[in-house]
Amino acid sequence: MSKSQKLQGKIALVTGGSTGIGLAAAQAFVAEGARVFITGRRPEELSAALATLGPDAVAIRSDVSNLADLDRVYEQISSQAGRLDVLFANAGGGELLPLGQITEEHYDTTFDRNVKGLLFTVQKALPLLVDGASIILNGSTTSSMGTAAFSVYSASKAAVRNFSRSWALDLKDRHIRVNTLSPGPTYTPALVNLVPSEEGKRALLAQLASQVPLGRVAQPEEIARVAVFLASDDASFVNGIELFADGGMAQV
Repeated sequence: MSKSQKLQGKIALVTGGSTGIGLAAAQAFVAEGARVFITGRRPEELSAALATLGPDAVAIRSDVSNLADLDRVYEQISSQAGRLDVLFANAGGGELLPLGQITEEHYDTTFDRNVKGLLFTVQKALPLLVDGASIILNGSTTSSMGTAAFSVYSASKAAVRNFSRSWALDLKDRHIRVNTLSPGPTYTPALVNLVPSEEGKRALLAQLASQVPLGRVAQPEEIARVAVFLASDDASFVNGIELFADGGMAQV
């Protein structure tokens, strides 16, 4: 248990909270005293995450691109907690496809998860969010960098970056902070599963690490600590920004 308890008594939702950065953030939020709801699409991963998180967490099966699923999520949070203090709109993902091979399905799937899903995750949360709440959007270094064979994902994350700028203005009267947390390459299932073979995974990680000034990819827990900062009163005057946790990758 953390001694600081920066989120003591807070109610938080982490979408895509069953693996990777989302799970690490949920663990960090719980350690800081929050009661955490997590969502995910796969029941077995949600069950495993819940076993890790313990009694201060609730898991809800949900696909963020399905608006009826989102309604169910917020109905459950409303009945069990009555409010939200922190929303980490983390769910999303993408696949590698170069220009010339992009399909309509690839585009729709990526934008439904990363843009439509994130938009309605936040909009449908508004009645539950308290004044002064913290909204964190999961961005990416790809929002400001060119990345071969990753243009659709990158464009979706550029949209996310502008959401935080615009929504900080839309929500200013409620003093709700909206920030984008943009990780660099992070050792998660979503990253390593971009390529099928074990040799390919090792090559991908080595290539990414070579592009990071710190010389390595991040661990999910490192990104989670940044999410705790943005969620907490430590970031009480931080609003509308893109906070890169990227080892310098997009900075130099």
